[in-house]
Amino acid sequence: MPIYLDNAATTKLDPRVLKAMTPYFTSNYGNASSIHSLGQKNNLVLEQTRREIAKTLGGEAAGLIFTSGASESNNFILRGIMRANQSKGKHLLVSAIEHPSVYQTARFLQKDGYEVGFIPVKNDGQIDLVALKKLLRSDTVLVSVMAVNNEIGSVQDLKAIAKIVHASGAYFHSDIVQAIPYLKIDLEKMGIDLASLSAHKFYGPKGVGLAYVRPGLKIEPLISGGEQENGGRAGTYNLPGIIGLAEALKIAYRERTAYLPKVKKLRDYFWQRLQQEIPDIKLNGNLKKRSENNLNIRFGKIEGEAILMDLSTQGIYVSTGSACSAHNLKSSYVLSAIGLADYDLNSNIRFSLGRYNTKKEIDFTVAALKKTVKRLRAFSPVK
Repeated sequence: MPIYLDNAATTKLDPRVLKAMTPYFTSNYGNASSIHSLGQKNNLVLEQTRREIAKTLGGEAAGLIFTSGASESNNFILRGIMRANQSKGKHLLVSAIEHPSVYQTARFLQKDGYEVGFIPVKNDGQIDLVALKKLLRSDTVLVSVMAVNNEIGSVQDLKAIAKIVHASGAYFHSDIVQAIPYLKIDLEKMGIDLASLSAHKFYGPKGVGLAYVRPGLKIEPLISGGEQENGGRAGTYNLPGIIGLAEALKIAYRERTAYLPKVKKLRDYFWQRLQQEIPDIKLNGNLKKRSENNLNIRFGKIEGEAILMDLSTQGIYVSTGSACSAHNLKSSYVLSAIGLADYDLNSNIRFSLGRYNTKKEIDFTVAALKKTVKRLRAFSPVK
C-alpha cells in the first residue's frame, strides 16, 4: 500500500475542493476580466471569493492578490517592496531558515545593490529576537520571517516579531504556506503587513496562491501587462484555482479543531515508536514548538538520501528537506542554521503527516524503517 508522508511538499486534492472547482472548468468558464455577462458573472464570483478569503485570514479584501503560488508571491513581495521603497532604504532582513523562494530572492537582491542581513535562529529553530533587534536599522525596509518552517516545522511568534519590526519602522512579511491550519492566522491582529500562501499545501489545487499586501503599501508588480488585481499582477484569472483555494481554506479551518489533535496524536505516536525501535536517532528542532504534522529526524551513521530511496521502493514516500531543492543535493542550510555539525547535515528525513494518514500506515512505516536503517548501517563506513 502506498504511504504518503510528504504532505509538507504537497497534499492530495480534497474531492470536495475538486467538486467546487469543476463548474469553472466547464460551464462557468468565462474570463472574469471580460465585459460581457458571462465574464461579469464570474467577476462577481471572484470578488465574493476574495472577500471570503480575506475574512478567514483576518485581512482586507483589497490587499489580496492571486498568484500562481507562494514562490511567486515571495518573489513579488520581496522584489516589489524593496524596489518601490528605495527612498526609505535598501536594507532587507530575512531569517536564516527561510524557504528557498525567499532566501534566494534575497541573494538576488544583494546582487542588485540591496543590503541583506540574515537573522539567526536558536537551536530549536526559533528566531533570536535579541539578534533581530540588533540587526534592525533606520533604513530597514522589510523583514521576512516564515510562520512555520518547511523542513523542521518550527513555529514562530509572529505577533512578537511584528511588534519589534514595526517599532523600527519596517514592514513585516511572513510566508504562511506551512501554517494552514496549524496556526489560526489573523493578519491584522498578528501585525503581518504582507503574506504569501499556496493552496496545494492544504488539500487545494496546485498552481494557485496569493500575496497579501496591506492596502496603502507601495509595491512594484512582478508581472506586468494587464490591469488585473488593480495593476498588481497581470494575467488571466485562474478562477477554478481561486475557487479551489477558497474551498480548501474554508475546509481546513472548519475542520481544524478535529484535525489538529488527530494529527498530533499520530505524530507523537510515530516519534514514540521510532525511539523504541531504532537506536541513535535524534529530533531536529523542538517537539513542542513545531507544527503538529512535522517530524524531522536525524539517523546516525547513514545518509538520508539512502533511507529515502529505500523507503520509496517499498511505497513509502518521505523527504530529506525542502521539495523545492530536491534536485540539489547540497546540505540543508536550515539544519546548519540550527547548529548541526557538518557530518550530520545529510543524515535527516522529514516526515510530514496529513489528513489521510492512519495508525496502520505508521506501524508499517516503523517496521520498514527499522529494517532499512539496520541494513544500511551494516555497510556504512561510519561506525
